[in-house]
This record gives sequence, structure tokens and C-alpha cells, in this order.
Amino acid sequence: MPMTATAHLNFRGDARSALTFYQSVFGGQVMAATYGQVGVPQDSPESDHAVFVPVEASSPDADRLAFGMLAADNGLRLAAYDVFGAQGGGLAAAGLEHGSTRAGGLTHTESSFLLVNSNTLEEARALWERLSSGGTVIQALAPADWAPVYGMLTDRFGVTWIFGLAPSA
Repeated sequence: MPMTATAHLNFRGDARSALTFYQSVFGGQVMAATYGQVGVPQDSPESDHAVFVPVEASSPDADRLAFGMLAADNGLRLAAYDVFGAQGGGLAAAGLEHGSTRAGGLTHTESSFLLVNSNTLEEARALWERLSSGGTVIQALAPADWAPVYGMLTDRFGVTWIFGLAPSA
């Protein structure tokens, strides 16, 4: 089995809503567990076993996601959780509220983007339309000098996506 890497998005209370939205865009199944169900890790860096302590049902974090994963039939995997104790909604990113800052034709605020390489132009357009709903288009989905299609958008949760086509084999 090949090694994989999965993007893990960290939210301030919006993880469940974000995963539900991404499920509406990409399809698939969402698996989720709340802090009330699994607890929080105990600070034990020297331990050879992860220890989790319960979270009281009355805690504002009890119903927030400790872990969530979208597994789409097309192979897309996207993980997300709510940073324990973080408030305010959106991504948990230092100094970044929502959206991208552009200067000189470049995006300067995010430490990372998510890249979607679709198999067909039709698939790219369909995903683009759903993902851009309620978001901000940074660069319209269109042909580029280096690729048959390129586009960039920030979705309604503040996540910036780049679109392209998968290279043909």
C-alpha cells in the first residue's frame, strides 16, 4: 500500500460545518468524534501510550470535533478538527480571519493551499462551482500558459484551494 498524506484543517468551532460542506462538494462519508466522546490528550510527551482524559458534558467543547475525516469515493481525504478552547469560527490560523490577501498578483497570507487535480475539465468545473459557493474567487477557473486549466478560490470557511487537471499518464 502506498504512503499517503492527508490535509488536516484546524478550526475554531466550524469543523463539523466545514466537513458537511466539503461532503456536499466532493461526496463520500464523514466520520467524526467529539471531545465529549473521546476526551482530550493528557500532556504526557514521555509516555509510550496516549492518554485521554474525559471532557465534561457541560463544557462548551464537548460537542465540538476532536477528529473528523471526509473520505470521498474519488480518493479525496480531508481531516479536520476544532482546536480545543478556540472560539470565533473559521480557521485557527495566527492573524488570518477569512480570505486571502493579494499584492502584486500573489497571495501572501496563508501558509498552505489545498490543490485539487481533477481528472477532467467537466469534473473541475463542477467541483469549482460547488466549492466557490459563498466563497471568494481569487483567480477564475480558466486556461493558463502552463496548464489546460487553473483557478484559485477561498471557500466560505477561509480555506484556499487551487484547481488544475491531473497530468495524463
